[in-house]
Amino acid sequence: MARPGSGVLVSVGGGLGYPSQSMARVVVWEWLNEHGRWRPYSAAVCHHIENILKGDARGTVILGQVDPQLAPYVIDLQSMHQFRQDTGTMRPVQRNFYDPSSAPGKGVVWEWENDNGSWTPYDMELCVSIQNAYEKQHPWLDLSSLGFSYLVDFDSMAQTNRQSQRRRRIRRRMDLAYPLIAGSIPKSQSWPVGTSSGTPCSCQQCLLVHSTRAASNAILASQQRRKLYGMAAAAGAGDQMAPAVRQSNTFAGTTLWSSTAAVAGGHHNNIAVGGGRGGKVEMSTLNFPCAPALITLPATHTLTINGQNNLNRPGTQRIVVSTSRGSIPPGVPALPVKNLSGSGPVHPALAGMTGILMCAAGLPVCLTRAPKPILHPPPVNKSDLKPVPGVNGIRRKTKKKHLRKGKSPEDVVRRYTEKIKVAPDEDCTICMERLVTSSGYEGVLSHKGIKPDLVGKLGKCGHVYHLLCLVAMYSNGNKDGSLQCPTCKAIYGEKTGTQPPGKMEYHVIPHSLPGYPESKTIRIVYDIPAGIQTTEHPNPGKKFTARGFPRHCYLPDTEKGRKVLKLLIMAWDRRLIFTIGTSSTTGESDTVVWNEVHHKTEFGSNLTGHGYPDPNYLDNVLVELSAQGVGEDNLKD
Repeated sequence: MARPGSGVLVSVGGGLGYPSQSMARVVVWEWLNEHGRWRPYSAAVCHHIENILKGDARGTVILGQVDPQLAPYVIDLQSMHQFRQDTGTMRPVQRNFYDPSSAPGKGVVWEWENDNGSWTPYDMELCVSIQNAYEKQHPWLDLSSLGFSYLVDFDSMAQTNRQSQRRRRIRRRMDLAYPLIAGSIPKSQSWPVGTSSGTPCSCQQCLLVHSTRAASNAILASQQRRKLYGMAAAAGAGDQMAPAVRQSNTFAGTTLWSSTAAVAGGHHNNIAVGGGRGGKVEMSTLNFPCAPALITLPATHTLTINGQNNLNRPGTQRIVVSTSRGSIPPGVPALPVKNLSGSGPVHPALAGMTGILMCAAGLPVCLTRAPKPILHPPPVNKSDLKPVPGVNGIRRKTKKKHLRKGKSPEDVVRRYTEKIKVAPDEDCTICMERLVTSSGYEGVLSHKGIKPDLVGKLGKCGHVYHLLCLVAMYSNGNKDGSLQCPTCKAIYGEKTGTQPPGKMEYHVIPHSLPGYPESKTIRIVYDIPAGIQTTEHPNPGKKFTARGFPRHCYLPDTEKGRKVLKLLIMAWDRRLIFTIGTSSTTGESDTVVWNEVHHKTEFGSNLTGHGYPDPNYLDNVLVELSAQGVGEDNLKD
C-alpha cells in the first residue's frame, strides 16, 4: 500500500493505493453515513460478514449476532445495503481492501474522544494515514489535505480543530486484526443476482429488497428489447472508434465492461476513453443482463476511471474529466454524477441508467463530476475574529429555565381568552366535539373554575374553543406561560422550547459568502454536549446524543444579516433553536435536532441546499423565526 510522503502533510494523490491482484489484502467492510463518509465496521463484525459471504454471497448478515449494539441492523449482500429494522433506514455498504501491513492488518485502531467521554474510531482512510505517520515517528500530522481541518499531535496525543482551536484527546489501541484474504479478488456480484427459490419472506426488509430488485429488473428488461446496435450504427459511419477498453468497476454490483477487451494504459483496473470526433465505448454482454449498448461521448472528451474489481466499492473510484465544462457542446445534457463516494442530486446508478437509455436513443451524454461542497472558510486566526457590529458580546450560554411558578393552566388560559355567552354551532378543533356541547375532556380533566361547557375566544386571532380543551392542550405542552392557537399558530405570551443546555458563539470573519462579495461573514458556532433528558423531553431519565457539534453556521455581515443574528440570539435564549427528537437524516432517536429554523452550514457553495448564494434565505428565516414567536417587533431599538 502506498504510504504518505515523508513530510507531515498527508498526500492525497499518493495516499491510498491498492496491491496487485496476486497479493494478499485485508478486507474492511464500511457503511455510508449521512455526511458522505464511509465508516468502518469493527474487525469482529467484518470477520462475521466474511464468514457469511463465503457460505452465501446473496445472503443476509445479522449484525446483532456479533455486536449487541448493532441488533437492529442487517446487511443484504445481494443489494449491498445495510437495513435498520426498526426505522426502515437503508444505507449502502462496501467491501474495501487494504495492505496487510497497514493499520487494519495489524489490528491498530485510532480513536478520538467525543462529547460523551466515549471513544469514536476514525474513518479507516484516516486511521491508515495516522498510523503511517506514527510509525515514521512524525511529531504531528495535518489532515487538511484529506478534507479535515485537524492537526494530530502525537506528543500530547490530541487533535486540534484548526478553526475553533478545540482540542480532543486521541488514543491508539490494539484490537482484532481485520480478515485477510489471498489470491485474486473475488468477482463482482451481479445485481440483481436472480430469483431465489422457496417461499419469499414477508418481513419489511425483504419486501424493500424485493421491490428494489423488481424495479431494476423491469428497467433492464426494457433495455433488452431495444435494438441498440442498429440505432448506434445509424448515428454516423464516419466516427472514429476509440480503443477497446476494460473496466472492472461495478455498477450497482453489475460488471459493465468486457473482461476480454484490451487494457488502456499500464494498469488492468484503469479505463481511458479518448475521442476523436466522438469516442465510442463498446459494452459486451458478459455479466451484464441486457443487450450491449454503444455509448457516445462528446468530441475530444476524455474520461479516466481508476477502480478495483470488488463487491460494489463506489468509495474507491477516482474520476477525472480532462475537458473543461466550457468545452461541452451546447445542447448536450450533463449528468452530474456527484460524489460517487457520497450522496448527490443524481444517484450514480440513476445517472448510469439514464445515460444508457439516452445514448440508445442517439443522444450524446457527458458524465461530469460536480465539485465537493465547501463547508468551511479558510483558517482564521483568533486575532482576525471581530465582534458583530451592533450586537453585544460574542457568546451566550443557556441552562434549563425553571418553569414559571404561580401560573396554573387555568390562569394562563384565562389570561389570553374571553368567555362568550352564545357558542357558535361549529366543531372545537381540539376535541372535535360541537362547541354547543360539553368538551370531549369532560370526565378526563377536572379543573377548578373551568366547566366542561364553557367556551372562550382567543384575543388576537378570535378562534373559539372549549376552555377545558385549551387547559388540556396547555397541560400537555411545555407549560412555559405561553399559549399557541392550534388553528392559526398565533402565539400568546413568550414561547420557549426544550433545547438542552449549551453554548452559542458568534463573530465576524474576514471572508465573503457567495452572493455577498462586498461583505464579511458572521459565523455562528453552536455547541451542545450530550446529556440526560429531563421531564420536558420525550424520554425523561434517558441519555440523549448530540451529533455533529460544534455546528458552524454562516450569515452575511449586512444590516439584514445582523438583524437575523439578533433574532437567532433571542431564539437561543428562549431555547428554540434545537430540540430532542428523531433525526430525519439518520433515523436516530433521542438526539439533538434542529427545531424548524433553517441555518446555512455550507460556507463556499450551495451543493447541499444549505449554503450560498440564496437570495431568499434571510427573508425565509425571518418568517420561520416569526412563526416561533420571535419577530422583528421583539427587537429593541
